Amino acid sequence: MPRYKLIIEYDGAPFCGWQIQDNGASVQGALQDAVKAICGEQVRVYGAGRTDAGVHALAQVAHCDIARHFVPGRLRDGLNAHLRPHPIGVLSAEIVPDSFDARFSATRRHYRYRISNRRANLALDIGRAWRLPRPLDTDAMHTAAQKLIGKHDFTTFRDSECQAKSPEKTLDQLDVVRDGDAVDGRLAGLGRRGPLERRRSRRRPGRT
Repeated sequence: MPRYKLIIEYDGAPFCGWQIQDNGASVQGALQDAVKAICGEQVRVYGAGRTDAGVHALAQVAHCDIARHFVPGRLRDGLNAHLRPHPIGVLSAEIVPDSFDARFSATRRHYRYRISNRRANLALDIGRAWRLPRPLDTDAMHTAAQKLIGKHDFTTFRDSECQAKSPEKTLDQLDVVRDGDAVDGRLAGLGRRGPLERRRSRRRPGRT
């Protein structure tokens, strides 16, 4: 049975998150419906991570096993056709070995937190950035952020419903970068779903 690796992007605003839940539409559910529409199979689609409600993705990795053989480009196009009008795009599809797993084969996960540091209200970035009108000292923010690099106990950042076995996580990168009024928090690390991801359930708009 072929295993297909998918690279997808989505606007998380209309979804309760990646994972299928009882309280609303999910990205995983929309993808599984699209797979069933083109092959008639009820297939589980596995993601590299479980984003929370309203969180967007630029290059989310997923995989699924489909009994029917598809030319990868045709699978991509078929999924995109059946995903409309959901704001989800399948950027690519490829056949991979059975040993590939979207979650456990991941080598790095990247997160971007966007702040608009200006007095004016947001227009184009509504839902994609957090407006903070007071001036931010981004140099001081970046310097302080370096204290979090490495392996630490993130218990104080942990959501009460976090399912991770341990609050200890390793953060490889945490940069605070300013470009005019735009301030980005750029994080990178590897690990199963833990406090760094669960914390996003108390998100501000614009975390991708």
